[in-house]
Amino acid sequence: MAEDIGFLSRILTKRSVRRWAKLAKEATVADLRDLRKQRAQAREIKRHIDSLIFYADGRLALPAIGNQSFPKPHDADWSWRPELWSGPLPSPGIASVESKAMLGREATMFHDCARSEITLRQIRNVREADLAAFGVRLDVFRFDGSYLSLALDLPPEAAEGLKRRHLIRLDTILEMEKPIEIFARLNIKHGPNVEQVVRELPLHEKEVMVEFDLAYTKLNEKRVEKLWLDLIFEGPEMNQVTLRDLTFSRRPRAEL
Repeated sequence: MAEDIGFLSRILTKRSVRRWAKLAKEATVADLRDLRKQRAQAREIKRHIDSLIFYADGRLALPAIGNQSFPKPHDADWSWRPELWSGPLPSPGIASVESKAMLGREATMFHDCARSEITLRQIRNVREADLAAFGVRLDVFRFDGSYLSLALDLPPEAAEGLKRRHLIRLDTILEMEKPIEIFARLNIKHGPNVEQVVRELPLHEKEVMVEFDLAYTKLNEKRVEKLWLDLIFEGPEMNQVTLRDLTFSRRPRAEL
């Protein structure tokens, strides 16, 4: 029975395709009254087809949604890819981004522009080389502020067992319309204090990676509460920055 239904469905689909191909071929000479009805039908069908293609592309395209696989040090005791790069957000983007606006549950944009001409949105990665399912695109047009940063809250697991002998590594893949400087600032709240370690991203290198060495901080290991990262964009006006991937890993420093 199922095979019969499938066979019948294929026949009906072929007939429908032939019908619409014939109507499309005759559209230049068709009666206007008939053409108006055909256009309405075609738009209704197209709406459903576009919806099917959209969801099919999202589910069938590689890399897979939710993928947490990425290269990391062999001795890493924690690793993580934020939700912006691993899963679809309920709201994929923000236009005219206000300061402290959040995209998802982990990312917050900060700036001091009087008038925002900034957009931030999640995009689907479909390149063969991409490991992350999604990317994040930042568009900046006119910029009258003095700072622009994207803050990412790290999960509680990043703080568990954190020691001064740890190295925290940040890897990213990004594209820019024109070169700018981007800084990464790791913030660690311990008790009433916050330790900060700043690194400039080596955008001229093939692999964009920085490590935050906690040995040079005054971290109180017994009072670590939370971690977050600020990506700071210098001179972002009239530029588009696409972060194809962004991952964290943590490993203990080798004993001397």
